[in-house]
Amino acid sequence: MNAVDIEEVVGAYLNIRSERDRVLKEYEAADALLKADMSEIERLLLSMCNEMNVNSINTSQGTVIRKLTERYICKDWENLKKFVLENQAVEILEKRIHQGNFKQFMSEHEDDGLPPGVDVMREYNVSIRKSSN
Repeated sequence: MNAVDIEEVVGAYLNIRSERDRVLKEYEAADALLKADMSEIERLLLSMCNEMNVNSINTSQGTVIRKLTERYICKDWENLKKFVLENQAVEILEKRIHQGNFKQFMSEHEDDGLPPGVDVMREYNVSIRKSSN
């Protein structure tokens, strides 16, 4: 491939990326308005369920269902870590590797190889930066 071809390919790539950014911004703005409208309606319907003290309302358009959701939030990671280790309760945590922390760990233990049960996937990618001129 000669320099002219590369110039055209990089230019095409940057044009497509710019167009995607523009389209995405338009979509996100329109979507944000729709989400806000839906949230307002959800608040109204929740208020109606609360006033009637019901968990569902059937209409000809659809069914409104009031449900209770629970989320558990850790406010003290050191104590939770201690609890998990003492109780061998690793299953209460999500199963994923923190990429940055693991990379740091591996750099400090290069000679040990990967821990059991862990594989590494490496792939080359390209990134294109717009020239500054």
